[in-house]
Amino acid sequence: MAYEVQMPKWGLTMKTGKIARWLVSEGGAVETGQPLLEVETDKITNVVESPASGVLLQIVSAQGEVVPVMQVIGLIGASGEAVAAKSSAADSVDSPAAAAKTEKASAAESAARSSGGSVRAMPAARKLAAELAVDLASVKGSGRDGAVTEKDVRAAHEAAQKTSGAASGKAEAPCSCTASASSSPCGEDEIVPMDGLRKLIADNMMASLQGAAQLTVFVEADVTEMVALRESMLARNKKNPDYRLSYNDIIAFAVCRALLQHPVMNSSLQEDGIHLHKHVNLGIAVSLDTGLIVPNVKNADALSLEQLKEKVRDAASRARKGGLSMDEISGGTFTISNVSMLGVDGFTPILNPPETGILGVGRVVEKPGVFEGEVCVRKMMTLSLTFNHKVTDGGPAMSFLRTLADMLEKPVRMLG
Repeated sequence: MAYEVQMPKWGLTMKTGKIARWLVSEGGAVETGQPLLEVETDKITNVVESPASGVLLQIVSAQGEVVPVMQVIGLIGASGEAVAAKSSAADSVDSPAAAAKTEKASAAESAARSSGGSVRAMPAARKLAAELAVDLASVKGSGRDGAVTEKDVRAAHEAAQKTSGAASGKAEAPCSCTASASSSPCGEDEIVPMDGLRKLIADNMMASLQGAAQLTVFVEADVTEMVALRESMLARNKKNPDYRLSYNDIIAFAVCRALLQHPVMNSSLQEDGIHLHKHVNLGIAVSLDTGLIVPNVKNADALSLEQLKEKVRDAASRARKGGLSMDEISGGTFTISNVSMLGVDGFTPILNPPETGILGVGRVVEKPGVFEGEVCVRKMMTLSLTFNHKVTDGGPAMSFLRTLADMLEKPVRMLG
């Protein structure tokens, strides 16, 4: 009996996963625990191990497909075991779940035929085919059970255009207009498909906005003493070429101290209520070429400044190299998003569900101010706190932000 390989569910918020690539070809032998394929989510690309030994009888979902969690993506069984022609043999198993899958597949196929043909195609592919005037019967499907996907339709359309251009016997004249791309009659907009990691991130952001009553408050902190503290610590360790200390390191340490004083901000909204966490699992937003990822440092509140900065730096480095584990990107209790390196003063961060708060950090800017009765130049930083109004009111959230600003304005007290 074939063994079903399902799209795993990594974390409470994961709804779908994208097949990044299969590491074993259809018909290849596999062992239990052997890397089978790579799955891409809005947070990470991770390896799925084979749940059984045998032969990869069938790849149900091809590379590039976005699949709902717990849906069958492949079948493993004994060598020579029969599998229904590109329809899952697993669906013929006598179980309520299998029966439901079979019924759903039959209904989908019937709907497809009633909409104008016997070609198996995804609804989005049918819509696109109608818009581009592509005959689905002439398109070779690369999806599950040979179903035609949007990608297949686009490829067929592009191929038809090239063939049509060649048949006309003359190449298109190059565009000679000097107008801008947006106003040029001879230029077409480039369409970037909203799929893969970009779509997963977009879905996660929309889920965050729809699932929480998000409000953002701001404070401008005088971080002149924090800047001086960093400079003095760097000078003290100048003989150590590997010593590093950033503003973000100091801010992360202060956040942990402030959360201990305001525990409601170190909480998450779950189905059974508000969870007040005993320790701070501090998330640090890391920007990648492919999107945004938020690794977190477990029990960050128990670490010294030196220990915390090393943990944060290690997590960020491995995030950029793709070396994070699922444990390191799940279970966070509070997140910091620092955009100071982009030259931005402040912004409105979006919550990382189910967390209650996220801190936005802007750049350090020199501004005139009054200090001890004298007008002078001070170093200022804008901090923004987005919080879930379902969990807490404005007063407690603002008190947390003020406590944090006070710590950064007098960091020596915090470290002492």
